[in-house]
Amino acid sequence: MKSLLTQLYAREPLSRQTAYETLSRVGNGEASDMEIAAVVSAINMRPAVLSEIQGFRDAMLELSRPIDLGGRQSIDIVGTGGDGKDTFNISTLSSFVVAGAGHLVTKHGSYGVSSSVGSSDVLQSLGVPFTHEEDALLAMLDRAGICFFHAPVFHPAMKNVVPVRKSLRVRSFFNLLGPLLNPAKPTHSLLGTYDRQVARVYDYILQEEPDQQYTIVHALDGYDEVSLTGGAAVRSKDRQKILQPEDFGFSQLRQEDLYGGSTVEEGKKIFLAVLNNESTAAQRDVVCANAGLAIHTIHPERSLLDCVATAQESLASGRARGVLNRLLA
Repeated sequence: MKSLLTQLYAREPLSRQTAYETLSRVGNGEASDMEIAAVVSAINMRPAVLSEIQGFRDAMLELSRPIDLGGRQSIDIVGTGGDGKDTFNISTLSSFVVAGAGHLVTKHGSYGVSSSVGSSDVLQSLGVPFTHEEDALLAMLDRAGICFFHAPVFHPAMKNVVPVRKSLRVRSFFNLLGPLLNPAKPTHSLLGTYDRQVARVYDYILQEEPDQQYTIVHALDGYDEVSLTGGAAVRSKDRQKILQPEDFGFSQLRQEDLYGGSTVEEGKKIFLAVLNNESTAAQRDVVCANAGLAIHTIHPERSLLDCVATAQESLASGRARGVLNRLLA
């Protein structure tokens, strides 16, 4: 580990194989908390490196519990977190809206670490069960149109990292890995990141997966999703563009419009308000913008505005709320 840290402190990039071996050692319990903290801190000091993210991802997927969807096509809507914006659970709500529109969603997420309320926090507060049992998850998916992969259940080796992440309370390369680690390897993904360089790294990685259809979004003012507070850089296999709020059919929002509260109970309250059509217009619009972009990822032949309209109808009709009801049934 000493030579590894020397290399990292010299800002020398790790090869894919070295990164794989490093995280495998961490996942197998062969590194102390102090060594893990040193590695995390060193990597945090510089921009994301493609070979490192590839190697870390290789190790995490090898150590994870896989899920076989049996040929079902699905989408994951997930962000890195760590943008420091304290928004409500936009990507998770967007997942319910997309499922309400008739598309299978296999959502991967975890507890908030660098933010107050993560997807697992709010879903657990609502009574959504966490399991790694494949039959139970597929039954949820078929019944409700959505199932949730709670990251700690599917990546048990990362229990060795949890104490360090909780004590540091800052974003790290584990935030960057999260969107790339869905154990079901869904056919479609909408991935959000707070950093434009990370978006490029994601693009390079996903370009190597010919069966994966994806959209990567980075809000130019630092959100890890479409925020409608300004422009968003969007890239997929065959296009790159900047989308403005009006491209989604909405007006520009303010940062305070997206505040998600500081407790799980506050996050839960906003979550239910959106699904019950009792939220603010800003909360509704930003959810529909992200859900619309997800639907557009599945149906690129349709216009973005048409996909946003589908998302709005899913929410307004109560079908998105029905997804939650069936998930809890």
